[in-house]
Amino acid sequence: MSRRKRWLLLYIPAFILAMYLFLHFENNAIEISTHRIASEKLPQGFDSYRIVQLSDLQSKMFGRDQRPLLKKVEKLKPDLIVVTGDLVDAHHYDGEASYAMMEGIVRIAPVYMVVGNHEYSAAEYPELEERLIKLGVRVLRNEHDMIPLGDGFLRLVGVDDPLFNREGDGSADKLNMHLAEAMEGIEHPESYTILLSHRPELFDVYAEQGLDLTFAGHAHGGQFRIPFVGGVYSPEQGFWPKLSEGKHDKNGSSLIISRGLGNSVIPQRLFNRPEMISVDLVRGGGTS
Repeated sequence: MSRRKRWLLLYIPAFILAMYLFLHFENNAIEISTHRIASEKLPQGFDSYRIVQLSDLQSKMFGRDQRPLLKKVEKLKPDLIVVTGDLVDAHHYDGEASYAMMEGIVRIAPVYMVVGNHEYSAAEYPELEERLIKLGVRVLRNEHDMIPLGDGFLRLVGVDDPLFNREGDGSADKLNMHLAEAMEGIEHPESYTILLSHRPELFDVYAEQGLDLTFAGHAHGGQFRIPFVGGVYSPEQGFWPKLSEGKHDKNGSSLIISRGLGNSVIPQRLFNRPEMISVDLVRGGGTS
């Protein structure tokens, strides 16, 4: 066989197949990232408390009835599951794919959720939210809840995406207004406070408000990641975003950013697999 025929019949098809399998893997192989956060503010009387974060599903389906995703969540044995916005996608809306994930995770642990920019943009979302509430999902719309833990409580605060606020001058002002509404009438002000907010780029606001830990998404990990460099582009941050994934700390406040599970306008991830986050809270000092 001549070299040219070998290229045409063997090497090129093999390369195309390898690329297809690689890109499929990048879009569908869920990675689990783990963190350990210790704080003296956490109450006594418990050993460890595990929170699993899911974000930016964007109406994506992982296998039949979301089973591959749900098996991974179940294996982590969470005490609490938080969903930080963009459960749906306004561009390719599939309420049943989103509902299937939520229906599965409420059987594993209590579920709290906040809304993102795609919930704002999807006209069909309010109907889905009603179904989620009936399912047992706690949708925090500028609200807080007290969760018993050991000898005390965790305070869980949830805020709407700034797009839902038509009054403020900018995203920071809008988010501060949402926070003020969510924190109204708080009890146990000494309690460790966790914020669920879709937007990571507003970390300065969260730190200024003295929030102990924030879970966010939205940035999709920069969509494409360059090894040893980072994410390429994220909404509201532009090219080379500083807050696209991982754990960040500022003035005693921590931010954990999920790279998300699905895609929206750009259909492909690169060196940026879908991510599920597991955080263990323990009493004491130090984080990892």
